[in-house]
Formats: sequence, structure tokens, C-alpha cells
Amino acid sequence: MTLFEHRRRELMSKTAPLSTRMRPRRLEEIVGQGHLLDPGRVLRGCIESDRVPSMILWGAPGSGKTTLARVIAETTRSQFETLSAVSSGVADIRKVVQQSHERLGAEGRRTILFVDEIHRFNRGQQDALLPHVEDGTIVLIGATTENPSFEVVGPLLSRCRVFTLNALSDDDIRTLIDRALGDRERGLAGMEASLDDDARGLLVRIANGDARVALDALELAVAATPAGPGGRRTVGLATVEDALQRHARYDRTGDLHYDTISAFIKSIRASDPDAALYWLARMVDAGEDPMFIARRLVISAAEDVGLADPGALAIAVACQQGVHLIGWPEGRILMAHTTVYLASAPKSNASYAALGRASADVGGTRNDPVPLHLRNPVTGLMRTMDYGKGYQYAHDFPGGFVITENLPENLRGHRYYFPTDIGREAAIRERLLKWWGEKYGEGPPKQQ
Repeated sequence: MTLFEHRRRELMSKTAPLSTRMRPRRLEEIVGQGHLLDPGRVLRGCIESDRVPSMILWGAPGSGKTTLARVIAETTRSQFETLSAVSSGVADIRKVVQQSHERLGAEGRRTILFVDEIHRFNRGQQDALLPHVEDGTIVLIGATTENPSFEVVGPLLSRCRVFTLNALSDDDIRTLIDRALGDRERGLAGMEASLDDDARGLLVRIANGDARVALDALELAVAATPAGPGGRRTVGLATVEDALQRHARYDRTGDLHYDTISAFIKSIRASDPDAALYWLARMVDAGEDPMFIARRLVISAAEDVGLADPGALAIAVACQQGVHLIGWPEGRILMAHTTVYLASAPKSNASYAALGRASADVGGTRNDPVPLHLRNPVTGLMRTMDYGKGYQYAHDFPGGFVITENLPENLRGHRYYFPTDIGREAAIRERLLKWWGEKYGEGPPKQQ
């Protein structure tokens, strides 16, 4: 290491945020991720035997992806190079690869290339990495908060192991806070600081498993607390509240966006209004697009409540229109109303399932012409071709109903809609039984 590099690192160690200064340097210092790093685990064995594969580290912000990559490089005595997918291009990749070739030939030393936010690399950039990962010129460690199955191209993903890092537990965050308060070299021990119980509880809770949030807020709170008698600083609740900038860990285009809306809809489907309201509150708190939530409520009303309560769709559409009209913050009242109504309503997906069965016949059978009696005889030529012949106008019959054949001949007798005996759909079932008799007496086919 040159004198300039040594001085640069020394200066950075003093000016870097606490979360950076406190990064573990050895495997034994890493907190959490026991499922990957406990003795006997595959990744731990690969690191200790110096046979590290290319890998993708997938985990929440602050779970230690960058830290783990640096520790792997330090433990295996590999050269550690970093690229940011936000600011680096193919030319940067080629430069690192060329240096890796030269280093491997001259020193026999491998290079670990760490690509932060690898999901932001486009296909061309990811393809540029592929041959060098394959021939071992570089060991790639990519970090991502997004599902690599969707964000990393197949050829590159197939050449990497995916390791999932969990958000840190509350106990892990407490351990990191105590370590930082007691570390004199890199931490805050020189400031003689402590946290009262309420302040510690808030810091742990709002960190939400993110070490970076916890440590950087801790440093700010300690710095803002004046020294008392004997030079001691006791950080209180109000100071921690002020130091914490509350941002829900939520990305409106990422996994958490889709995971949360999935939890919301499935809670409605499960007839659990409390859980549905919780997930709604999470989305509102994170600043989710209100029209996105409203559209999903309309879909849920049709898909999950269906004809068991036909009024649910009208309520959901009214909610969507109301939210569009009045916006935030009052729009969330409409959403709460609709969420509770849908979650509490009887459920039937019979009409939705019926469409699926009909679509299967459309895709899997011959599409015969529309039966002649159902065609509209608009012209004289059409009438001579028997368009409309034999058509029976339902309103001419008692009760406005007459039995007719309305499917193409090759599908006669096929049935798609199987009404349930739930909610208002029970009345629909009784009416169809009265009209069609045994055709609507049997239940739906069993799932294979």
C-alpha cells in the first residue's frame, strides 16, 4: 500500500459514517446470517477453504452484503475491486478484467469484483461479465435488494450461487449498538455515551433490521447530546426521534412493493380485516400510489368476492373514483372502508373460475362458427342463409326464460360456471337450478 493510500484510508476512517467505520473485518465479527456463516455451512466452508464461487448476495438494505463481500476478500487474501451498477459501464468492467488478468499472471492473486446493486446493470453490462466469470478471471460477488431471478440474466445467474441474507434481528441490532458504544478505536467509546431504555427501544424498532440506519442514527444522536457531569452523555428518546429519519423500507418498483400488495390482497381473500388494514397502513405509510391500491381493490372485489356479494364491486369502483376525486389524505378513509367491506364479505371466485374453464375450451378445442340461430339476420341474404332461424326470444316466454342451445355444436353440454351456495350467489344457484334443472345440480370438477 502506498503512503498516499494509507493516509487516504486513515482519513476516511475518521470521517466515514459510524456504520462504515464499524464494519466487521473478520468472519467472527459478523452479526447475524448464521444460516450462511455458522460452522458447517456451505458458504463458511467455501471461504475457509479458499474456494469461493461467484455469487449473488440478495438481501434487505443494511443486512451486510457489502461487509460480507469485503470480509470474504480479506479472508481469502484476494484483491477487492468494486463497481457500482449505478455509475459504471462496460468500459469500467473491461478495465477491471484487464487488471485482473495481469494480477493473476504476475502475482497469482485472484480478484473479487464486487458489483453493488447489480440489478441495475443492463443485459449488455451483465453479458460483459459472463466470459470472465466463466473462465475464472474474476470471482464475481453481486449485491442486490431485488429478486435475482428477475433482475439477473439467466446465463450469468446460472454461473453464480445465490445466497440470501436476512434482515438483522432486534437482538442483532442491540449487539451492534452496544459494540459501537464500547469501541474506542472505531466507535463512540471516547464520547462516554449511553442510551436510556426508551431511546434504545425506539432505535432498535425503527431500524427495522437495518444496521446502517441504527448506527448512523446512533452517531447523530450521540453527537447532539451535550456532555453532563463527568463528561457522560445519556441519549434520550427525543434526541433519537430527532436523529431518526423515518423511511419505511419500501420500493414502489421493487420486491417489497409486490410482496406487500400480495399480502394485502391475500388477507382480504382470507377474510381477515385486521391483517388487510395493517398491510394497507404499511402501503399508505410508505407513500404507495393510491390509485394502484384502489385498482387492486376493484380487482379483488370481482375476483375474490364475486357474485357472493355483487355490491362489493360497486363499492370498490366507487372507492377508486372517490380516491381519484379527493386524493390524499382523505382517500385513505375510503380505502379503509372498502378494505374492511371486502375482507368481511362472503367470497366466491366462481365467475372468475368459469372464465378460466371457458378460456381452456377456446384454446384447446376447434373454434366452430356461431350457431345460425344466434346470428343476427341483418340483410336479406343473411335470412336466406338461415341466420336467426329458430331463435327463441326469451321475453316471449313465461318468466322471461326458455331452454335453448347457445354453444357451438362441438361444445354442447360443456359447463363452466358452478355457482356456490355462499351469500347472494346461493340465490343465483337456485334460480339456475329452477331454469336448467339438473344441469346446475352438480358441483365443479375436482382439481387435478
